[in-house]
Order: sequence, then structure tokens, then C-alpha cells
Amino acid sequence: MTGAAAPVYARVALIGLGLIAASMAHAMRDKGLAGSIVGHARSAETRATALEIGVVDAVFDTAAEAVRDADLVVLAVPVGAMGAIAAEIAPHLAPGATLTDVGSVKQAVIEAVAPHVPAHVHFIPGHPLAGTEHSGPRAGFATLFVNRWWLLTPLPEANAQAVARLEDLLRGLGANVDSMEPAHHDLVLAVTSHTPHLIAYTMVGVADHLRRVTESEIVKYSAAGFRDFTRIAASDPTMWRDVFLTNREATLDILGRFTEELFVLQRAIRMGDGQLLHDYFTRTRAIRRGIIEAGQDTAAPDFGRGAAVPPPAEADS
Repeated sequence: MTGAAAPVYARVALIGLGLIAASMAHAMRDKGLAGSIVGHARSAETRATALEIGVVDAVFDTAAEAVRDADLVVLAVPVGAMGAIAAEIAPHLAPGATLTDVGSVKQAVIEAVAPHVPAHVHFIPGHPLAGTEHSGPRAGFATLFVNRWWLLTPLPEANAQAVARLEDLLRGLGANVDSMEPAHHDLVLAVTSHTPHLIAYTMVGVADHLRRVTESEIVKYSAAGFRDFTRIAASDPTMWRDVFLTNREATLDILGRFTEELFVLQRAIRMGDGQLLHDYFTRTRAIRRGIIEAGQDTAAPDFGRGAAVPPPAEADS
């Protein structure tokens, strides 16, 4: 064990034991950030796997049992399940404990969870901008959050010391930490994550339709662009169903803007307007360079994903 001289939290309870929670557990253990790590998952198989591979020190059959005596509780379940989980664990949360989440949508999570949180508990919503197309406890790895952003959306009444303590943990995981308003978070993520995922699902669906109709070799001869679409579209369907249903307005707004841009390109292609296409692609290419310069991806072949994605034995997220 390396890193912090003393744990940031004495006992961490992970509710949900998929990619994000498992990666948090590995990183916390490697860096000495938690005294003990316990967890709960709905599936008995997932609970057994998490215990077997050492993701947690103990697992519990119910979320209520798992959160007892924990000074940090992390909700790592689909957004649509958070309200029910919050209602279940609320009476069992320890005084002074911090409750956070890793949901991709923030306003809906706050509306679902906050009414259940006791006054003696610090609720600090959060969202790590990290992941892979894999899921489950075997998918977790300790470096998932290194140089990735972890956004917090503290409520106006949030305790400053509790927020600072959580930030210490997240930075200990290797993450960059920032804060923003929940509604703004949801709009930003609709641009950077939610709509791109919807487009990826759509493109893969179109290709599958063509493959079945024409018996073409679309899958066999997939080029890099389509391979990246399929990587994104392989993400957890339950999680993404909940994301689109709970961030409906922002996603529809950005999807409408995307459709307008698509019509502009469609007309340029039809009219043979090569200058418009060249200028458009030049501007978008600059955005890609900016992402690389910000350290949020690499210019290596295949975007370095051959080294970044865990081996099959650790799959998922």
C-alpha cells in the first residue's frame, strides 16, 4: 500500500459494484485512502465476485446493512434506481457521513435523492468523467480516474469541510476536480457524452440494418470510425436508458442542434460545396487537437486504447 499517510475515510460503502465502484476500490486501496471498503450489489453473483477478487472487504445482502457506520457512501447504481436506494439507506446513514453518487445526470439525481437525506448527512452529488465500454466488478482498475475530471455539484447548503474532504479523496484517486451547477452539468454532458452516445447507438443500428438487408460485409470490414461507434454503443444499456430519460430536455436540445448541423453538411455535399466542407472539418479538427493538448486523450494509434482498456479477464463498465 502506498500514498496517503492516513485514510481520508475510515469506512467506505459502495452501493453498486460495477466498473466505477470497483475502480474506486482498487485506487483507494492502492493509495491507502480508506480504512475499510464494504459494498452491496443487487446481484448475488456480483457480490460474490467482488468479494472473491478483493474489490471489497465485506459485502452485504442489502444496501441498508452496507451503509451502517460508513463515513462515506457512494451510490454507483443506474440513475433511475437512486431514489429507491436513497429511501432504503436513509434511516441507517451515520451522523456526519458523506453521501455522494457517480451518476451521469445531476439534476434528476438531486431531485430523487435529496428529499430522503437526513439533516445530519452531507449529500454531495458527483460524476466522474471516466469509463470504458466494459462493466461489472472484474472491469475495475486502479488508474481509471488518473487525469480524468470528476465533477461535483454541491447543493447551496453544502458543508465546505465535507466537500473539501471528498475532493481530497478524489484527487487521491488521481482525478482532477471541478464544481458546477447541476443544470449546467447536465447541458455540458449532453454535448460531450449523452448525445454522442445516442448518435453512436443510431449509427450502429443503421449499419446493422444495412448488413441484414444487403448481406454486406459492414461488420467484417469495419474501419476505425465505425469501430469507435461500436465501442461506445457497447456501453451498459440500463445506464444509458436512464441517462436519456432523466436528462431528456438537454439531450433533445443538443440533438436538435446536431440535426441542424447535419442538414448544413447534407446540403453542402448535395451542392458540391467543397469549401464549406473543408472549413467545417478544419474547425472540428482543431477541437480534437484541443482535447489531446488538454491531456484527455492521446494521439497514439487507435487513440492509445490498446493500452488503456483492461484485458478481457477484467472486462467492463
